[in-house]
Amino acid sequence: MREPQVIGINGKFPGPIVNISTNWNVVVNVLNDLDEPLLITWNGIQHRKNCWQDGVLGTNCPIPSGWNWTYEFQVKDQIGSFFYFPSTGLQRAAGGYGGVVVNNRDVISVPFGRPDGDITIFIGDWYNKNHTDLRKMLDNGKDLGMPDGVLINGKGPYRYNDSLVPAGIEYETINVHPGRTYRIRVHNVGTSTSLNFRIQGHKLLLVETEGSYTSQQNYTNLDVHVGQSYSFLVTMDQNASSDYYVVASARMVNDSLWRRVTGVAVLQYSNSRGKASGPLPDPPQDQFDKTFSMNQARSVRWNLSAGAARPNPQGSFRYSSINVTQAYLLRSTAPVEINGKRRATLNGLSYSPPETPLRLADAYGVKGVYSLDFPERPPQGAPPKMSRSIINGTYRGFMELIFQNNDTKMQSYHMDGYAFFVVGMDYGEWTEDSRGTYNKGDGVARSTVQVYPGAWAAVLVSLDNVGVWNVRSENLDSWYLGQEVYVKVVNPEDTGNKTEMFIPDNALYCGQLHKYQKEQTPHHKMGTSAAAVARPGAVASRMAAAMLLLVGAAMLA
Repeated sequence: MREPQVIGINGKFPGPIVNISTNWNVVVNVLNDLDEPLLITWNGIQHRKNCWQDGVLGTNCPIPSGWNWTYEFQVKDQIGSFFYFPSTGLQRAAGGYGGVVVNNRDVISVPFGRPDGDITIFIGDWYNKNHTDLRKMLDNGKDLGMPDGVLINGKGPYRYNDSLVPAGIEYETINVHPGRTYRIRVHNVGTSTSLNFRIQGHKLLLVETEGSYTSQQNYTNLDVHVGQSYSFLVTMDQNASSDYYVVASARMVNDSLWRRVTGVAVLQYSNSRGKASGPLPDPPQDQFDKTFSMNQARSVRWNLSAGAARPNPQGSFRYSSINVTQAYLLRSTAPVEINGKRRATLNGLSYSPPETPLRLADAYGVKGVYSLDFPERPPQGAPPKMSRSIINGTYRGFMELIFQNNDTKMQSYHMDGYAFFVVGMDYGEWTEDSRGTYNKGDGVARSTVQVYPGAWAAVLVSLDNVGVWNVRSENLDSWYLGQEVYVKVVNPEDTGNKTEMFIPDNALYCGQLHKYQKEQTPHHKMGTSAAAVARPGAVASRMAAAMLLLVGAAMLA
């Protein structure tokens, strides 16, 4: 059997952390050393007025193999824990991801003491097949099936069980000092599996998720769904008689069949006197009780009194006092057959990206690339079909999105360009009466929401960011098979660039606009070498960070 390949960045898997602060300008030069096109997207970064930097097929032409392209964006009015990843062709299943840490400005107080350290942990299910083979499986109408395991920071499980874990697997060790408190940022970067995260013997004090400070409460474990990010404060207050397990195990599955789909790392105190041993800390005992995880999700609330990127409290934005101007019910089902192919849908429509990105087509007046007629409700009795229909969002409107998951699998949905307020979720079919159950005060603002099988989740979003923005399933198989849509937000009164930046000078052209593209000498023919660089400096009265990312394939050790 072939050794599985990973997508590394600057020779690392996972890639380097982009460590920046609120309002910094960020410049990232991406050199594509893969043998296929590439785009990098920035999960949770809002790209205010600048969807040109979003790194998805609705806004950007892919970077051809051997070419480089420079992202330039500002993390305007944001703080928190995010990650970047390759957005096309199931590439994230092979890696290519890394963290984004957006620190507060010094003048803004943080609602907790300064931690003694900052640790990023990537968890995600893993298939030994290469992402190209996974694509072929989906193209041939097959399901990806059970993953081969779970990686923690790109490494396999510690040998906690001799029968389940073979010898010789490299595992992650997280080194800490007794008595100190660390901020631990956890990202589920996997393909499609929800994971329960826990640290043996230690409490997880939740403080932030995807750019919002949360009401602070302790958890012994927390479900982290695909595409979601959380940060905890963890105090090293246990004795050092041995190391401790760090566990990420599969959720919403048959536990006995999925036992091997468990990631295990080691938390090692500097004065530890022995290796971790014995059974893993128990996962939630709710295999047949669907309410535990949902109640846990509902318990994640917005910290109304804390400031975030600005000094005014988060709660000063009272979303419940704003009238909804548009409402869309987006229903997903199990994959269906369309024109002889297995596809995934929203409201019976399976999105097929055009060769010309939507926003680029608008900029050059190319007609017929898409239509602005996405249905507000699932059409009754209409057969599923392929589509390039998108949502016509009203600038400065207030939109309600209800995600109805009529599949038997867990889903999570993400919206680029925004943070939305998670105001409700429940099992069964959403109805108009469901609005009476909404959280009208402290629903957390984030960019990725979980939707349980046979259940719904409702979010509210203020459409104040002009552009074309992707709404997608974060489960890579569903996304690849067409479970996405775009929301187009236009300011009809802006004839300049007050609410949206002009097309960047280095824009790539493809599809019907390919004639405008200038050829580029592949960088590997120029003898280019790459190393990560972080360089703070004064740029336009703001700080800036510059980074060079060389994205290439490597063998998994």
